[in-house]
Amino acid sequence: MGCVLEVAGLDVPRGRMRIKSTILSLLSLALIGAGVALIASFFLGADLLGNAGGDEGEAGDPSDFNVPVLEESTGAARPEPEGSEEAPEDKTLTVSIPDMEVFEAAVPDARGDDEAKLKDYLGIHLQGTGFPWEDGANVYIAGHRLGYPNTDSFLAFWDLDVLENGDEISVRDADGREYTYRVFKEVVVEPTNLEVTRPVPGKDVLTLQTCTLPDYSRRLIVQAEKVA
Repeated sequence: MGCVLEVAGLDVPRGRMRIKSTILSLLSLALIGAGVALIASFFLGADLLGNAGGDEGEAGDPSDFNVPVLEESTGAARPEPEGSEEAPEDKTLTVSIPDMEVFEAAVPDARGDDEAKLKDYLGIHLQGTGFPWEDGANVYIAGHRLGYPNTDSFLAFWDLDVLENGDEISVRDADGREYTYRVFKEVVVEPTNLEVTRPVPGKDVLTLQTCTLPDYSRRLIVQAEKVA
């Protein structure tokens, strides 16, 4: 998914100050690299740089989307599995991930290409995937790795990779029902891999997705099983 970082008006969310210096250091290195490339192109000529930018698409563009858009998200009603609890009218979820210092973050239901919601919120619940009140569901939430300053998306899933097996994640629905998930798996997959969006046989799971660093070309996936 897209991982956009703008440098004007930085406003790092509470609890993320420790990351600010890292981000700024990376930006400084990027600017230095860009300056060296500019000087090289001026003195050596474009031919010597040849294919320097030719693989940009393969490397991954941080402004591109890397969130799946499922056929089920076209608006057709998706039948709920048998044994599911009654669904609330408002599909917005509230997510807390203590080990990432994420607390009471609103996560709306949206298509994978809805960059407006990806920009304004911690992440989105991917339309076409399950909800926590459903039996056998895979509740799929995607968020930016870097995101947009002064929005809830900024550094939202920057440290998703710090989660370890056994770490707990809580989800609350709009009717106030609480669900607890425990991390059991972390994996990196290609953007073409839709298997991670599907139900896991015999489990009620929560899947968190962000992009990989440094080129944003793949998906970092963390899965947790519902325990309460």
